[in-house]
Amino acid sequence: MRLLIANGHLIDPAAPENTGMDVLIEDGRVAEWRKSGEAVPEGCEVLDAAGLLVAPGFIDLHVHLREPGQEHKETIASGCAAAVAGGWTSVCPMPNTNPVNDNAAITRYMIEQAEHAGLANIFPIGAITKSSDGAELAEMGEMKAAGAVAVSDDGRPVPNAGIMRRAMQYAKDFDLPVIDHCEDKSLSSGGVMNEGKMSLLLGLKGMPALAEDIDAVRDILLAADTGAHIHIAHVSTKGAIEAVRRAKNEGINVTCEVTPHHFTLTDRSVEGYDTNYKMAPPLRSEVDVEAVIEGIKDGTIDAIATDHAPHHHDEKALEFDRAPFGITGLETAVGLAFNELVHKGVISLERLVELCSANPARIFKLKDRGTLAPGSIADVTLIDPDAKWTYLNSESRSKSRNCPFDGWEFTGRAVMTLVGGRLVYRSEA
Repeated sequence: MRLLIANGHLIDPAAPENTGMDVLIEDGRVAEWRKSGEAVPEGCEVLDAAGLLVAPGFIDLHVHLREPGQEHKETIASGCAAAVAGGWTSVCPMPNTNPVNDNAAITRYMIEQAEHAGLANIFPIGAITKSSDGAELAEMGEMKAAGAVAVSDDGRPVPNAGIMRRAMQYAKDFDLPVIDHCEDKSLSSGGVMNEGKMSLLLGLKGMPALAEDIDAVRDILLAADTGAHIHIAHVSTKGAIEAVRRAKNEGINVTCEVTPHHFTLTDRSVEGYDTNYKMAPPLRSEVDVEAVIEGIKDGTIDAIATDHAPHHHDEKALEFDRAPFGITGLETAVGLAFNELVHKGVISLERLVELCSANPARIFKLKDRGTLAPGSIADVTLIDPDAKWTYLNSESRSKSRNCPFDGWEFTGRAVMTLVGGRLVYRSEA
């Protein structure tokens, strides 16, 4: 199959000049770039991208797809459907499934389910410890051989520094990044929102920013000691961002990601006790949000990831302090990034593509992705930066509806998504 993406505005961070080029795809890979207006190759289907941005497929480093074990919340197929509708061609599911993805069999199962769905690629993240219980290291080498691209115990961060040090040494031997959900549970236990003025006013137990800061500093120091690659997940505090910035300046192998809700919302959103504003890490103070945005601007933050965390309606319908943490986010991330970052002049379009595509591919060493250079895999996200649209939970492709952005209006959205040269999503609007 030959496909020519014509008349679009090509953005590839690896290329010095992006305008005025069409992309020719053959057999699932980029064959060449051609000047717009050149004759269409014989037997080639044309996809008219006039007015659209043509970017390397977006890669979400942090999602929860719930399968196996919690299919009432999400399946790999439904999660991948939400992903491609949001412009994500690849997603990296966390290991907090049931059973936990701590062995090669579950890693392979997840990949096979995604292949059967035929939508987004998935690159599973394996557990650091068996059952993510923080005690015995999981078989990282076997999981990598089966397709895992990183390891993490996600929302059950390894509490013992000695075990975490051994985990980093072990992961380094297999060239696997260690993903860290930074939370000292001895400080945050029982908390349901950010600790501060709002938690006092609302009468809710707080989770101090210090819980994130301390864990981030600890594991950055362990990365410096071991030489391992530490990736700080969903960074949300000023202190953690400053720790990452210092570490990078010192040459420590650290990267980090941020979620759209942490650069968009503050803890004031919790005022109505809507459980769709309950997530971990929690929505932080205005000072923290400003620090996040500055980190995006100055390059401290490497990637945007959604932390897509679906929950059944009945679970989120509980009182605020009893409801589970987490929100869905695959279908709103691009809209939020345009609203809050691009259209406000915080970052350029090129920087957005870097945050959502080139850098994620680099962080997890996803070969031939994060670029549309000739020879690369033809995962493509096509975006209309001027499209005005409204997100509705009722129209989500996820099985769950726990998103706080229901009814929000956006300017900018992914309108077509190609995976391996196949068109897997086209916006109906």
